[in-house]
Amino acid sequence: GERLQRAAAEIGVAVAEGLGVTGMLAVELFETTDERILVNELAMRPHNSGHWSQDGAVTSQFEQHLRAVLDLPLGSADAVAPWSVMVNVLGGPAEGGLEDRFADAMSAHPTAKIHTYGKAPRPGRKVGHVNVVGDDLDDVVYEARAAAAFFD
Repeated sequence: GERLQRAAAEIGVAVAEGLGVTGMLAVELFETTDERILVNELAMRPHNSGHWSQDGAVTSQFEQHLRAVLDLPLGSADAVAPWSVMVNVLGGPAEGGLEDRFADAMSAHPTAKIHTYGKAPRPGRKVGHVNVVGDDLDDVVYEARAAAAFFD
């Protein structure tokens, strides 16, 4: 709830200030069954958990990181829509390359933004992600999952 959100934000700020971080810092937290919050991982760089921001925020984590380390004014981190969903693309297709699937995925799901990393596909390897933003959560989730499925 709201108490946990506030506590998570306070933890993130305390960690960043305590470490004197300039730029992006991902603070991965776990909520326990007894409503405690534990720090699991710190990453002083743009992080997979924020890839949704490429299409779902006014200023992406990548741009924000550059602004911070170059001592430029930070951009707005506001969301561009009520919902933003990111679905990972793992492994890649059994036949052909990822690029062979772009046209079909984009045609079937024009609101999906497809990001690939130039990595050779292999089982379990993260080779990209799909972002979809919008007003209806069910629709956004469906579009993101369906577009990502083109790359299985």
